[in-house]
Amino acid sequence: MAGVSTIQRSGSRFYIDPQDAHVKVPGVTSVVGMLPKDFLTFWAAKQSAEAAVTNWDIVSELCRRDPQGAIDYLKNAHRRTSKAAADLGSTAHDLFERQARGEVIKLRHVHVDVKPHVQWFDQFLQEIQPKFLHMEETVWSDTYGYAGSFDAIAEVDGEVVVLDWKTSKSVYDSVALQLSAYRYADRIIRASDGESIPMPDLVGGAVLHVRSEGWKLVPVECGPKVFEAFKALRQVFDWEAEGKKKVVGRPIAAGGEMETGTQRRAA
Repeated sequence: MAGVSTIQRSGSRFYIDPQDAHVKVPGVTSVVGMLPKDFLTFWAAKQSAEAAVTNWDIVSELCRRDPQGAIDYLKNAHRRTSKAAADLGSTAHDLFERQARGEVIKLRHVHVDVKPHVQWFDQFLQEIQPKFLHMEETVWSDTYGYAGSFDAIAEVDGEVVVLDWKTSKSVYDSVALQLSAYRYADRIIRASDGESIPMPDLVGGAVLHVRSEGWKLVPVECGPKVFEAFKALRQVFDWEAEGKKKVVGRPIAAGGEMETGTQRRAA
């Protein structure tokens, strides 16, 4: 983004206000990341198990020659899977933006894994004929202290909505939180010059879900109730970042084996 810089801190993305470099706020995705992720534990275990079964010849040889290498290979299976999906999604998003801006993509220059996505996106454009008002811009909430980058705001069938492109296996419910944050932000910071403009009135949001086998436009509820949930996660983000560091104080009394030498000297 030409208008807005970002930094990574402790695994979270922060946006820097182009008008005041001292102002930094967490990104929408990092805030939504505060949701519980218990399912990821089972997913990661499944990825390791599948890697062991599918690649048993490799794993068994590693077990014989390099046991630690075998462990590393299996425990990182989920990272390899997620990276491959992220790489495909990133490539597809870049191409979608170019198509939405009117560029004709020559398929012979596109990786074979992404060619179907380009073709389906073109079909979406032809059939739905969205009128794009903003693309790949940053929203900023002065009221609640967050920022994020949306894919598009467009007029579809006479209604203005925020759109998100997804190439993931499914459309997950957490996208509602993401879209509500975009919808109720205070302003858009233009990528071209860093200047702010008011958020347009939006009637809702939708996901364009593009897979190799086809596409579908999925409406997403992202109204006030969903935004209340996002605001709660925004508070959880502050708790995880700073709040929890201040709640447990030094012992004021201790005894038995739990008392350490440092604690006795301090007393």
